[in-house]
Amino acid sequence: MGKKLEAQFQECIEQRKITRLSAAKELVDKELRAARGDLETAQTGMKDKRWKWCTIQAYYSMFHAARALIYSAGYREKSHHCLRVAVEALFVKKGALEEKHVDALQVAKIMRENADYEEEFTHEGAQKIVKAAQEFIEAAETLLIK
Repeated sequence: MGKKLEAQFQECIEQRKITRLSAAKELVDKELRAARGDLETAQTGMKDKRWKWCTIQAYYSMFHAARALIYSAGYREKSHHCLRVAVEALFVKKGALEEKHVDALQVAKIMRENADYEEEFTHEGAQKIVKAAQEFIEAAETLLIK
């Protein structure tokens, strides 16, 4: 990952790309609903063979699930990169979430950028990211809905 995770997390805080938010916990359910809604849109897109939008929506479903996680810890993000760093620091490092989920989030971010900005997307890629999104959301919900 380059810099040690603690240093990356601290850098995100110092740059105010991760901040404390007292009302963050109140936003968890909203973000989980957004995650589920985006995942449903991605799944519908698979049926309609809309690979680009499946890829984009699947990433955003993971993005909202990740936001729900860090909101539950009292933080808010202002950067996609720092969102991933925060999830890793607050959940993976503590053993609450498997590392494969933040790895999938990073891959999905790259795939979303490629689909959105480069018009590069495939049926296989869309299938992969939709499956990863489903697993990510389920893992997040397991942590958050008790």
